[in-house]
Amino acid sequence: MSDRNRNLLPYQRIENSILGPYRSRLWGPFIHSVKEYQLIQPGDKIAVCISGGKDSMLMAKLMQLLQRYSIFPFDVVFLVMDPGYNQQNRQKIEDNAKLLGIPITIFETNIFDLADKAEKYPCYHCARMRRGHLYKKARELGCNKIALGHHLNDVIETVVMGMCYSAELQTMPPKLHSKNYPGMELIRPLYAIYEHDIIAWARYNGLQFIQCACRVTDGREGETGSKRKEIKLLIQQLKKDNPTIEQSLFGAVHNVVVNTFPAYRDKRGRHSFLEKYNEGWKTEE
Repeated sequence: MSDRNRNLLPYQRIENSILGPYRSRLWGPFIHSVKEYQLIQPGDKIAVCISGGKDSMLMAKLMQLLQRYSIFPFDVVFLVMDPGYNQQNRQKIEDNAKLLGIPITIFETNIFDLADKAEKYPCYHCARMRRGHLYKKARELGCNKIALGHHLNDVIETVVMGMCYSAELQTMPPKLHSKNYPGMELIRPLYAIYEHDIIAWARYNGLQFIQCACRVTDGREGETGSKRKEIKLLIQQLKKDNPTIEQSLFGAVHNVVVNTFPAYRDKRGRHSFLEKYNEGWKTEE
């Protein structure tokens, strides 16, 4: 550690790592996503949702830095929802927030207890309840957006998982409108950041975050979680033969050739390529 860094507070050293050695791997892709997908507008008040894991903690720090250096004003609330964490995990979140210099707002729910009563798909019910509580609390605090810490690997894993297990081709959009909370939006500022770069940053700074803190699926099979792990391992296996597989999958999400698909679905329903084909829409030259 340099003499200069040795005299800094922990949160200042962490900030320096984001704007210094990890600038091209974290700060650059973050700023690209904010601009490319128009995630933040002047006057926004954004609930930055922190679960306590590496992804949401990094997102909180990036959003804090962006607010500090932004050319236009916007506000943030660093929101932690406690779904029923044990005391150790709750304390770890609070300690890490203090270490990173992030002023968090915590509110309690009984989501783990409710999800534990679900006979099937507890992960699905937990995720839906979490999202609903976050939207509700964010709106109470005057926010018009919530920010979640999904990264590039979440995006491409969703594509492959949908193809393999749901017979559909879809992924996570960079932002979306809430169906149940009019006027609210969800944004994903880590959209173009690789998970391995987040892990490397955490190790560089000696940071340890909570893993999956769910006490509902202890001893039970977490359906969504296990399938996603399978897909993660599959992509890692493919990466051995094709080191750029992640870039290729992410690029494919941005380069969809719609007129080569035999069918597609939108908010109006399912459509066949024949609708356009019979109007002269060419599928090949």
